[in-house]
Amino acid sequence: MKKETLDKSWHSLAPDELRNLQGRRLRRYLDEQVVPFSAHYRELFAKEGIDPRSIRTLEDMERIPFTSKRHLVDDPERGSRVRDFVLVPDEAILKRRPSTLLRVLRHGPAAVKEGFAKEYRPLLMTSTTGRSAEPVPFFYSAHDLDILAVTGRRMMEICESHPDFRHINMFPFAPHLAFWQAHYAGLGYNTFTLSSGGGKVMGTEGNVRFLERLKPDALIGMPTFIYHVLQIAVERGLESPNLKKIVLGGEKVPPGTRRKLRALCAELGSGKVDVMATYGFTEAKMAWPECPGHGLSEPPGYHLSPDLGIIEIIDPDTGKVVGEGEPGEIVFTPLTSRGSVVIRYRTGDHISGGLTYLPCPGCGRTMPRLLGAISRVTDVRRLHIGKVKGTLINFNELENILDNIDRIGTWQIELRKRDNDPLAPDEIIVHVAPRGRVSRPSLVTEIENRFRAVTEVTPNRIEFHNAERLRSLQGVGRALKEEKVVDHRDAAVASDDKTELSTLTES
Repeated sequence: MKKETLDKSWHSLAPDELRNLQGRRLRRYLDEQVVPFSAHYRELFAKEGIDPRSIRTLEDMERIPFTSKRHLVDDPERGSRVRDFVLVPDEAILKRRPSTLLRVLRHGPAAVKEGFAKEYRPLLMTSTTGRSAEPVPFFYSAHDLDILAVTGRRMMEICESHPDFRHINMFPFAPHLAFWQAHYAGLGYNTFTLSSGGGKVMGTEGNVRFLERLKPDALIGMPTFIYHVLQIAVERGLESPNLKKIVLGGEKVPPGTRRKLRALCAELGSGKVDVMATYGFTEAKMAWPECPGHGLSEPPGYHLSPDLGIIEIIDPDTGKVVGEGEPGEIVFTPLTSRGSVVIRYRTGDHISGGLTYLPCPGCGRTMPRLLGAISRVTDVRRLHIGKVKGTLINFNELENILDNIDRIGTWQIELRKRDNDPLAPDEIIVHVAPRGRVSRPSLVTEIENRFRAVTEVTPNRIEFHNAERLRSLQGVGRALKEEKVVDHRDAAVASDDKTELSTLTES
């Protein structure tokens, strides 16, 4: 794809004009790429009686049925569904198009054939994590990798990096979007980026050595892992005075996490450090960043790329699109992708502040933004504690429940059966590593109060550890993603609760 096609100044348009352009691009994309070359959408549009040329506005999109995770997993009757969502070009259709004939006349048939191979042939695969369903692969062509470099470059620009900066990409080396988006961000921005592969490749020690020797300007990675690396560096009295940016993905980033990371950077001799989150998911094949939001008390939201995809916010119960600024479930539709393509994909992610077209109060950019906290629409398991059974608690609330307590460095919530007896009640055990010297009784009270305020339950036990022990419990340098909430209950009990929304009960 030509770079000028990707770099149109869509970010300075009025909302109505922007939506009109998105509607026109969507109509062409559906008519020329998705419906002719995707087995799934060719069948779906025929079944629903939808002419892709009739989709002229974003409002018309509501006639297209949603795609969700269940459509992507293997079907017992039809087998693998992966290929059904990959754009497989029909040579006969391509040859009939006037644009193809013009390209042949200008460049010759060999060059045109090579161009189509770059546009459609899968070259790279990433995969979903498989935590809620079987892992699903997503394929990229060279065309898609160009887009990944563009979204990466925009990420660097929005986060106010600089080509002269030295970046360390600490995302785990794996077929996951986070690593590859960070990798192509360095390539797209033409800046030095060392990819350490996270803890599983170089080990935590290797990442600490890179921090010491390279004296980077920016770190990119998961919040928990970066915290541990910085914490070890502080414990050893190291210095890293050049740090200016920390860009995070793969986990939520509450205010407490940002404060703790900035405090560690200060102990390493850095000045003001911007800590920014990103949002992305495998099916989008791209991620979106926050800007630093200088002087703002709250992050200004995730800056989208409206020329590359459409974000809708829907009521998760009715499926209807909600108004600007209203909360709801995030739905994504690409506008230029090849390889694996999903249309009106229900992410299962809930955004508390919805979608806005207002200029960003931090940087002034006029591209649309996602505002507020992102969490799973449904994320529940059931615990049976004491005499009370079946009290439901949203697991989203557990993932960051202690992050905003400044006296806690790291922590882990463990769910287990009492005395490891499969028939016994469930227990909640909180493992914590305090920051500095603290009063343990008062910290226990604060943790218990926090649990009751958020979940209406109280942990059975709170255990104190040093930072090294917490790193071991969380799997730092061993697990692909550090574990902050672990379920060690009997496997049979846990499997019975898979469809429940995350739950705990009073002790």
